[in-house]
Amino acid sequence: MGRLLAEAARGTAGSHRFADAGPGKKTDGVGRTSMVPGTSSGATVLDSATRELTRAVLLFSLDGRIRPTGTRQGGLVDRFDYGRFEPHLRSSEAVLPVPVLAERVAPNELELPHGDRGLPLASAEILVLATPRGDVTLVLDCGFAGETEPGALASWLADTCFDRARIRLAGRPLLAVLGERLALPTPLALGQNVHQLVFPGGQLMRDLLSADLADVSRRPALLNEIVYRGRMPPALTPDSEAGLAPNLRNHGVTLAAHGRGVSVQAGWAPHVENALTLVAVGMISALAVLQRTRLAAFETMRANERALADSPYEIRSLISRLSAGVNELQLDLAFGVEAYVDSLLIPEMLMENFQSSLRDALGIRDSLENSARMVERLTSVINARSAALDAELAERDDRRDRTVSALVAVATLIALPPTLLLAFFGVNGTNVDSGRSILDLGAYGPAYALAWLPFVALAVTGYVLLRRVSRRSGSFLSPPLSPPDGRPAPVPAPRSPSGG
Repeated sequence: MGRLLAEAARGTAGSHRFADAGPGKKTDGVGRTSMVPGTSSGATVLDSATRELTRAVLLFSLDGRIRPTGTRQGGLVDRFDYGRFEPHLRSSEAVLPVPVLAERVAPNELELPHGDRGLPLASAEILVLATPRGDVTLVLDCGFAGETEPGALASWLADTCFDRARIRLAGRPLLAVLGERLALPTPLALGQNVHQLVFPGGQLMRDLLSADLADVSRRPALLNEIVYRGRMPPALTPDSEAGLAPNLRNHGVTLAAHGRGVSVQAGWAPHVENALTLVAVGMISALAVLQRTRLAAFETMRANERALADSPYEIRSLISRLSAGVNELQLDLAFGVEAYVDSLLIPEMLMENFQSSLRDALGIRDSLENSARMVERLTSVINARSAALDAELAERDDRRDRTVSALVAVATLIALPPTLLLAFFGVNGTNVDSGRSILDLGAYGPAYALAWLPFVALAVTGYVLLRRVSRRSGSFLSPPLSPPDGRPAPVPAPRSPSGG
């Protein structure tokens, strides 16, 4: 049956049709809100309300990145009514997704691959949202024109999910139109993640919320049909019914139920609907970032394994590129995932419950922990490679220094005896005959012996001492590596709990 997570909250039902959407706001026929300058109201706005027409908000992750620089669309807080949640969002506006494209289109321009399933639209709005890190989410905000039968709605949701690549706008592929309007250098492409929020209205909402249904088991059956897009049997078995949360069987005036891909939120006021949508946008964006981070981590690992570097400069360049890539992965995890998966964005219990439940359904927490560990291990591998390079360079420098020192010593050893001989032949001594050649060893043999023999003896003595030092150093390494008797080294007994 899959995973169905739900919770319900009781409150006082409003008798209005979203007429009091909040101070400074107004609503259209499907509960969408916009700013109205210069209006105010002292009435208390409830979190619960009734809705006559069903609203569906479709969230699609997009591949690639769009940096939200210089956008003229304004912020989400200025475009939608968030009611009592607005102060929280104002303080966190720097981390919120930003609309880079926002257009209201004619309902008949939005064409689904299998038609409207008998559910004509009354309104349609398209938004392309980009986070500060450039992660993109496509939002289709649709309001239906009449009653929404559960089976038809389930088929409509299935079409917009599984055949989303075939959605067209004014006869052309939707993503192609959006790419042109955004003037992007590369075409947009759909990602793997979809989440659809359904805000039931009319008879569907009353069926879901009614406490006087003759057949109480029909309520979870309706939820099951919508949440799983009609892909599961409409009737629940006794075993699956026992596994549902108890509050699913005791609805009040509000309802929140969701699976991995569809959320059903009934009886909420528009500012709650908008806040729930914003939370879902953050979840879908975070999931897309996690998937991209996982793939990028594997690519970084392969780049490290396949890299061929023959010089220290090439190795340093490789380490620099790998480190830059890992730094980007860490920034993605911090500001593309962690910023949207905790309750700090909207620290309200209603939002926290939905966020926590959706996060668990999507498996974001475990994926985040696993991805963070992968990035940490990549960092360790890069650090180890850098340390190995530093050790190799230090060893090379040490060999070079030893070679230079040896050459200097040899040059000094070779140069000193001729210097002494030249000094001997240059003095006006009685032992120097100007008529003889300096190469006459018969006459000058003792002088040559006195000049060379001490240095030869010094070289032989230094070689013998170095050999003795090397042998003694090797003896220090042999006992720990190979015990004298060839048996394994004894293992110390474990300490007792008392430390003895």
